Amino acid sequence: MARKYYTETIPDVVDNLNTAIDTGLSSEEAKKRLTKYGPNSLASKKKKSMFMRFVDQFKDFMIIVLIIAAILSGVVAHEWTDAAIIMIVVILNAVLGVIQEARSEAAIDALKQMATPSAHVRRDNAIVQIPSTELVPGDIVLLEAGDVVPADLRLIRAHSLKIEEAALTGESVPVDKSDETLQGDDIALADRINMAYSSTNVTYGRGEGIVVGTGMNTEVGKIATMLNNADETDTPLKGNLNHLGKILTIMILAICVIVFVVGMFTKQGTEPMNALLIDMFLVAVSLAVAAIPEGLPAIVTIILALGTQTMAKHKAIVRKLPAVETLGATDIICSDKTGTLTQNRMTVEKIFYRGSLHDDNDEIEEDNPALLSMVLANDTKIENGGDLLGDSTETALIQYAFDQNINVHDLLEEHKRVQEVPFDSERKLMSTVNKYGDKFFVAVKGAPDELLKRVTSVKINGEISPITAEQKQDILQTNQDMAKKALRVLGLAYKIVDQTYDDPSTDNVEQDLIFAGLVGMIDPERPEAKAAVAEAHSAGIRTVMITGDHQVTAQAIAERLGILEPGHDERVLTGAQLDQLSDDYFTKHVGDYNVYARVSPEHKVRIVKAWQANDKIVAMTGDGVNDAPSLKQADIGIGMGITGTEVSKGAADMVLADDNFATIVEAVKQGRKVFSNIQKA
Repeated sequence: MARKYYTETIPDVVDNLNTAIDTGLSSEEAKKRLTKYGPNSLASKKKKSMFMRFVDQFKDFMIIVLIIAAILSGVVAHEWTDAAIIMIVVILNAVLGVIQEARSEAAIDALKQMATPSAHVRRDNAIVQIPSTELVPGDIVLLEAGDVVPADLRLIRAHSLKIEEAALTGESVPVDKSDETLQGDDIALADRINMAYSSTNVTYGRGEGIVVGTGMNTEVGKIATMLNNADETDTPLKGNLNHLGKILTIMILAICVIVFVVGMFTKQGTEPMNALLIDMFLVAVSLAVAAIPEGLPAIVTIILALGTQTMAKHKAIVRKLPAVETLGATDIICSDKTGTLTQNRMTVEKIFYRGSLHDDNDEIEEDNPALLSMVLANDTKIENGGDLLGDSTETALIQYAFDQNINVHDLLEEHKRVQEVPFDSERKLMSTVNKYGDKFFVAVKGAPDELLKRVTSVKINGEISPITAEQKQDILQTNQDMAKKALRVLGLAYKIVDQTYDDPSTDNVEQDLIFAGLVGMIDPERPEAKAAVAEAHSAGIRTVMITGDHQVTAQAIAERLGILEPGHDERVLTGAQLDQLSDDYFTKHVGDYNVYARVSPEHKVRIVKAWQANDKIVAMTGDGVNDAPSLKQADIGIGMGITGTEVSKGAADMVLADDNFATIVEAVKQGRKVFSNIQKA
């Protein structure tokens, strides 16, 4: 069982891996460990040769029947034209199968390409840059903004470190990292704040970590293992065609035997027995060849190909032909939240100031301290007249100002920043000192509870007065109420000073503040998603939300979309709770749950398998590396074309060009039409 390094103290990790923080490993020791543990790269199962892949395509029952029919047509009935047509259809079918199989293996190749090419490591008491494939457990790795994490690390230093882990965990915002030791054995992957995982991105700050996992022993390596071991599920169409082929073959053979026996009895004595045997055998074989529907595979392929063209017009790009029909048979859609059901864009929804809560479309004055604080204490870069670059939370605040018709450029020019105290993950605040006429405006934003510790005043009816304990409690209650609605809440405060600071720090800049307000943000649901969920429900398709986000966020969005009825939190299951359920129990009760929160890649595969064990056809959507195993396991995997990683697209059967849940529902409609056409054929 893998060690849970996030629960171990830094000295314990150092002792366990026999390393030194200040000097790192020696080059000699690193070579020994590289021999022992192998390179820090992902392995894949041995690939079949192109010839063996081609041969495998002929193991389908219907194909075997067609090959026998072709042989009999030529050798016995001397219908060489029919035999040639049948074999051409069979060979074309095999070529298509080989192409599809090669595409599916692209998922593992894309996963390998995600590895960073180099890493900054402390070795022999010096900082050196080495290929990431040469990293070994015990190496001390240095991280800074812009780096891709090269291996799984237990952090030993974290200075305002933020790591974007969406592809691995589904968490929609960068995670604040820390070097503190965590308590508990069942901490979700997304909550392990003292760990940095391979192939995630450092977005802010810097840090150091000890390598605790390389290659296939990393979290990404576990995903690669699941991809390699994922069950290849037959599509409903393939299963139905196989079943049809067996029934037809049995019926045809039975009729041929009856015709042969009846012919032998009725024509007995009309010609020599040897000649009669040969004649009746040829009649029976001719009947069998005529009855076998050799055109069926060709017809099915043509109908599916036409279906893919129709779906492409509706922004659903099909990568594997049978997926078209599978969509039509879908019973369950397991959908990721971020980007598919939601817009994947943090947006201001509520603002609390002057003692009352306001909607995002309520008018706000340009000189309102809450607005000034959210715009001035902000590191967003504004390019090309309106493109916003920066942290998703901060860009949401600037976009809100733009939406309020505030001239942000003029505001920033008028109140130029002269000093700042950058964000720090420990105090959870950020402050700037800006020009304000002949004085200076100190703008502060951050975690409401931390900010209130530094607030001493509040402005009521234009008068600044000391803030009371009761007023602070009301603010904290408002903060809680907003958080329960899945809003990400920031506190806003300010003060006006006569001069700048000699040495700006939290001890002087962030003291004696005046409370300005609270701002609540959310990644809102797509406008068309709610109608699409309802339409899917009316068509007998159940929508299940699976996300790496927190339970409160997942539940609130699910209620807004109609996936979950308000107040039914018993239908929400977290990854930690899922771990407590046995496979048998979960398989029997999987229908009790509509929403899964804080889940890992293993959980997603388990959810898909549980539905499949109940004979349900499952469609799974996803955009991250963490979604790839479940995309491959599902009857139809649906990748995201805009936000999706190459890994998830490679594992998917279909890709959405617009990342829109409503497109899935439209594609299901088209899939049902295709299924109907195949039935008619």
